[in-house]
Amino acid sequence: MTADTFSAPNPVAGLVAPAFIYLLLLLLHLLLPAKCVDGYVKNPHTSKPYRYRINGLWVTLAALALWALVGAFDLIAWEWLYINRWWCLTGACITGLLYTFWVVLPAPSTGRGLFVDLFLGRLENVQYLHGRVDAKMFLYLAGAAMLVLNGWSYCAYHLIAFGSEYNPGIVLHAALLTFFVFDYMVFERVHLYTYDLFAERVGFKLGWGCLLFYPFFYPVGLWGTAHLPTPDIIDRAGMPWLCLATAIFLSGWLTARGANMQKYCFKRWPNRRFLGLLTPEVIGQGEATLLTSGFWGVARHINYLGEILMALGIALALGHLDNPWPWLYPFYYLALLVPRERDDDARCQAKYGALWTEYRQQVPARIIPRIY
Repeated sequence: MTADTFSAPNPVAGLVAPAFIYLLLLLLHLLLPAKCVDGYVKNPHTSKPYRYRINGLWVTLAALALWALVGAFDLIAWEWLYINRWWCLTGACITGLLYTFWVVLPAPSTGRGLFVDLFLGRLENVQYLHGRVDAKMFLYLAGAAMLVLNGWSYCAYHLIAFGSEYNPGIVLHAALLTFFVFDYMVFERVHLYTYDLFAERVGFKLGWGCLLFYPFFYPVGLWGTAHLPTPDIIDRAGMPWLCLATAIFLSGWLTARGANMQKYCFKRWPNRRFLGLLTPEVIGQGEATLLTSGFWGVARHINYLGEILMALGIALALGHLDNPWPWLYPFYYLALLVPRERDDDARCQAKYGALWTEYRQQVPARIIPRIY
């Protein structure tokens, strides 16, 4: 291949690029130092917690550094992923489908039908190479790292196209997406205690979702605006508008991260004050206890409100209020989290019974305090 292959549209290279990048991320995950920790979920065969290798932050930083280096030496244009985004999207879709079939079909049927099994998965916890790679954690890692690469490649296209007349909201948008990913990686261990890890199976929803939807849909705002000039609202309001978008994002981050950290600390150290300030208040006894203080005394899924506010801030950063593309991201969170809250409510009702009924009476708000 010539140098032009990696500075211009190329269908073949675009189709194979996602699979190549995911394999590179897997290699980095295996080679880079990792912290080995116990999770929340227990292995049904041993009754001991699953072990996980945690190094997502280093893998993502290494991938971003490699992308920067190959661009600096003109080996691959920084904007190449944007130029070939449709071919990369197609290649990621194929990769996600192949992985879905590979992980689901050999496993025993759940009795729910082939279509449901393919979509939701058959196996709850899948680990490879004698536990060195956990499927769920690596899928999230791979999708997150690919999201960062896509975001900055799309941003690079805009900066190169518009030069000094660039939209600073594009840069802020890419930076907030990167902060979103790095926050997940810094607190990667915390997510071993979240709904996704202990409740979901490995199938199309998780596999295809992490390999295609996560890294290609989350920067959807850049898909629809990277080729556009600076919008009027940023020309007029400038820094105050960007600060407003950032403030909304950070308020969401503090809410989501604070709630998740409080629950994580409670599960690991039930009697410890969160941040040295919030004394844990609970209902129930033994393992059947529910946290009712701090964030979890405000709404039963206050962390979902934080996720929605972060998505809103990211969309607003672009400044294209009349463009539908940026709004797809926060609307997706609404469509995802509102039904998930209902599903989790039903699951908790079945698990805790009267205790969950008592919790619902004590904390009536589902997601938004005093509203919903």
